[in-house]
Amino acid sequence: MLLLEVISGERLPKPDKGKMRFHKIANVNKALDFICSKGVKLVSIGAEEIVDGNVKMTLGMIWTIILRFAIQDISVEETSAKEGLLLWCQRKTAPYRNVNVQNFHISWKDGLALCALIHRHRPDLIDYSKLRKDDPIGNLNTAFEVAEKFLDIPKMLDAEDIVNTPKPDEKAIMTYVSCFYHAFAGAEQAETAANRICKVLAVNQENERLMEEYEKLASELLEWIRRTIPWLENRVAEQTMRAMQQKLEDFRDYRRVHKPPRVQEKCQLEINFNTLQTKLRLSNRPAFMPSEGKMVSDIANAWKGLEQVEKGYEEWLLTEIRRLERLDHLAEKFKQKCSLHESWTGGKEDLLSQKDYESASLMEIRALMRKHEAFESDLAAHQDRVEQIAAIAQELNELDYHDSATVNARCQGICDQWDNLGTLTQKRRDALERVEKLWETIDQLYLEFAKRAAPFNNWMDGAVEDLQDMFIVHSIEEIQSLITAHDQFKATLPEADKERMAVMGIQSEVLKIAQTYGIKLSGINPYTNLSPQDITNKWEMVKGLVPCRDQMLQEEVARQQANERLRRQFAAQANIIGPWIQTKMEEIGHVSIDIAGSLEEQMNNLKTYEQNIINYKSNIDKLEGDHQLIQEALIFDNKHTNYTMEHIRVGWEQLLTTIARTINEVENQILTRDAKGISQEQLNEFRASFNHFDRKRNGMMDPDDFRACLISMGYDLGEVEFARIMTLVDPNNTGVVTFQAFIDFMTRETAETDTAEQVMASFKILASDKPYITVDELRRELPPEQAEYCISRMTKYIGAEGAPGALDYISFSSALYGESDL
Repeated sequence: MLLLEVISGERLPKPDKGKMRFHKIANVNKALDFICSKGVKLVSIGAEEIVDGNVKMTLGMIWTIILRFAIQDISVEETSAKEGLLLWCQRKTAPYRNVNVQNFHISWKDGLALCALIHRHRPDLIDYSKLRKDDPIGNLNTAFEVAEKFLDIPKMLDAEDIVNTPKPDEKAIMTYVSCFYHAFAGAEQAETAANRICKVLAVNQENERLMEEYEKLASELLEWIRRTIPWLENRVAEQTMRAMQQKLEDFRDYRRVHKPPRVQEKCQLEINFNTLQTKLRLSNRPAFMPSEGKMVSDIANAWKGLEQVEKGYEEWLLTEIRRLERLDHLAEKFKQKCSLHESWTGGKEDLLSQKDYESASLMEIRALMRKHEAFESDLAAHQDRVEQIAAIAQELNELDYHDSATVNARCQGICDQWDNLGTLTQKRRDALERVEKLWETIDQLYLEFAKRAAPFNNWMDGAVEDLQDMFIVHSIEEIQSLITAHDQFKATLPEADKERMAVMGIQSEVLKIAQTYGIKLSGINPYTNLSPQDITNKWEMVKGLVPCRDQMLQEEVARQQANERLRRQFAAQANIIGPWIQTKMEEIGHVSIDIAGSLEEQMNNLKTYEQNIINYKSNIDKLEGDHQLIQEALIFDNKHTNYTMEHIRVGWEQLLTTIARTINEVENQILTRDAKGISQEQLNEFRASFNHFDRKRNGMMDPDDFRACLISMGYDLGEVEFARIMTLVDPNNTGVVTFQAFIDFMTRETAETDTAEQVMASFKILASDKPYITVDELRRELPPEQAEYCISRMTKYIGAEGAPGALDYISFSSALYGESDL
């Protein structure tokens, strides 16, 4: 009962005095009733067993008391008492090395967990860095002594019992650890209270900082607005465009550089104000009231006033700039138009006063007339510009332009000059019309000369081009066509000479008129660049080129005749050699599939064919020589044959390859027959089956034909089995089965073959059942050549029982059949 009062902190009913058995039972029942009143369910624990000294029952009741009053009140995140205590220990010891609390028995054996709990709450009591995991007894005793001395936790456990027990008593350790929880619970409550106070103070300090920041930002922003408004209200206009543009540039700098940061400050001020009010409301603080005139609404009103003044200032600036711009534009436009007009009129008066028409030809006079007409049109077109200049000068006067005197003087000079140009223009027109009629007769003759000389000159140019034209022909027909065209050209020369004489007669008439009327001719026809001398020179050139063209055509005729002889010579041989190669290819094909006669007879026939083919090589060489002559003559086609040298070469190489391959196939069949014991009848049967299913007659079977051939020979094939066979007969996956691959497969299927195991067994007999063989045994049992072959290729035997110089016949036998490397 005293234990319950101490551990629970409550008073129990007064115990019965006396030492009789029933007194003790009554007192124990009072203790058990108190325990039951605390919600503890007691199972199979009675007062009589406790009084009678039942150790098991007594210890169970004590543990129940400890669990209820010392441990059950422990709760971490709504867990049970045991789990809560375990979770509390895990959190407190998590940062410590070599500590991993997972239970209340073996996790505490090395003592580091207890020391970590003490160091976490009282780091001044234990130097955790000096503890070692390999000293569990020292660690436990340190924890027990420090807990008893400084934390008033009695030493309930024995260090050696904990270390030497495979699984320490869970209840004992849990009871002891719970003492630490209760010992440090008060310190944690104080820490929690201090944290709460710090949190409240931190919130309050942050709020005060935000208030001060708001006041500061508001004051600075209002001061900036106060300084800026007077500058924007200044409406004193400047006299020059440059000065007004500088004002506009200053205003743009204000908009781009000075105002944006203030806009950001205004926005940040509103954000800070709203954030501060929210924080105050969430922390149950009274709302913030800024100083007078610094409310958000006050700042908004001041900002609105700033923007209104700013808008008015901008409108005023633009209006003034447009006004000055109009004046500057008109003045600049006046100067530009005056400069253009003066530039156009420069030299025009002198030009109109010239008398160049007095010594000019008719074409020149007409050209001068056309030029004068163009000038008159240009003069009329410039009338609008003169009127525009006068209108601009009048508008500048009306707007009171500061330099109006200069504008008026320049405008008057332009108008006077314009009147003089009109008078001179009319005088020049009259003079040109009088002189023009004098040259009309000569001009008509010049025009007729130009009209007839130009086509005739063009004809001569074409003739010269055709006579000098380089030609490339490849046949007699082509050169004959050129000769015919040339003869037709020569037939037109007499008619061309008549046209030349008519053209030269026009020029003679012009000279006659000039001499009669004393007209000074310039010697130049205004309608053409051709002169009579040009016509004469070109006609002589045409007459000189005709015999040269005749000679070139005759030389080309001779060359083409020589090329034709080369074509016919090559074609005559190629038309013989080509069919001969094709015939031999077909004959070899028939020999390779012919099953008549023995393999040796087929071999002899093929050797004979091979020798005949080799003897025919001289014809190929002769054809190569003719082909070289054709190439040197640059002959690229030959209508006398369909065979080219490339066709002959390819056919000849195929013929040589085919005869060699066919001979090799027969040799392999002979080797297969001799090595596998295949009879000639079996080979003939295989050849007959292969020929029957070789539907394309090209010495190869498709996979479908090969399957049909195997089925006809009695094979029962599934897809898997046929795929396996195809990998044997077509390892390169070409899609066809050759006769040699077919023969190899059929001989493997019908004949017995030696294996690596049989060869190993034979060597074992020679070696007297030893796993190795000696050099002497090989030389004694095998012919000298085979013995030396084995000795040179067998590797040294590796084994404990091997004799000196022993050789490994097992690896040698495997290598013979490709199962390992020699």
